[in-house]
Amino acid sequence: MDAINYHHLHYFYLVAREGSLSRASERLMLAPSTVSGQIRELERSLGGKLFARSGRSLVLTEFGRLVYRYAEEIFEIGRELQDALKGRPAGRPMVLSVGVADAVPKIVARAILEPALRLKEPVRLVCREAQAERLLGELAVHGLDLVLSDTPVSPTVRVRAFNHLLGECGTAFFARNAALARRLRRGFPRSLDGAPVLLPTLNTALRRSLEQWFAQENIRPRIVAEFEDSALLLAFGQAGMGIFPAADVLAPLIERQFRARVAGRTGRVRERFYAISVERRISHPAVSAICQEARKLLFR
Repeated sequence: MDAINYHHLHYFYLVAREGSLSRASERLMLAPSTVSGQIRELERSLGGKLFARSGRSLVLTEFGRLVYRYAEEIFEIGRELQDALKGRPAGRPMVLSVGVADAVPKIVARAILEPALRLKEPVRLVCREAQAERLLGELAVHGLDLVLSDTPVSPTVRVRAFNHLLGECGTAFFARNAALARRLRRGFPRSLDGAPVLLPTLNTALRRSLEQWFAQENIRPRIVAEFEDSALLLAFGQAGMGIFPAADVLAPLIERQFRARVAGRTGRVRERFYAISVERRISHPAVSAICQEARKLLFR
């Protein structure tokens, strides 16, 4: 690989940030063909495609997203250098890059990550969401400091990473209608038989556990909808479209935020959450705070 041309890297960074070759070219006061040609030179020197076409738009490739993250860091440090030379304090926060597996509910991720933002030293939290396998690939090349997942790293995944169990809890079922929640509580879990439910998709650990439990209890709920995105599931649940499951530990938050009521609980459907890192012993202060508070407070 050739030495990086930082002028070309800056052109790439601006195009990615602006989302448009023409807008970036206007800012640079250069012809779009000039900027495009220099980005191609950067791709040649780095050994990979940075952009792909999506209709009339340019979108970052996976390789481009990795380069963009480093470019963002490089040019932020450059801006701080300029501030320091002008006598202005830098105050650069500690950056924590976290990958959140798409199966992890957003409200769980928020509760786990929140302690990092309460540290005395300022932290800039950068969150990315994708499938766990893809995030582990980014973790392996140090594009992420941490991955949050509802499953540990499989022995078949060829990534050197360590699982740190944050905690586990049972599962609660919620209903937006208070009268329905009271009625379901009286005969739970048999009351779920034939009841309208919203469930995660079959490729999630929670759904597999729920299906096993339904079979053991001889329960056949009426599945109204299935969601890969946990936030969308909660949105439908909040709208009263069906009874929905969530981590029991978050019941007070869900009742307050989504105005839903607990219709029943089971300890036989367990949800587990892991912090996955390349370190056997965690040294990053923000990651350490996340793990300690999750174990001591959230999952106590």
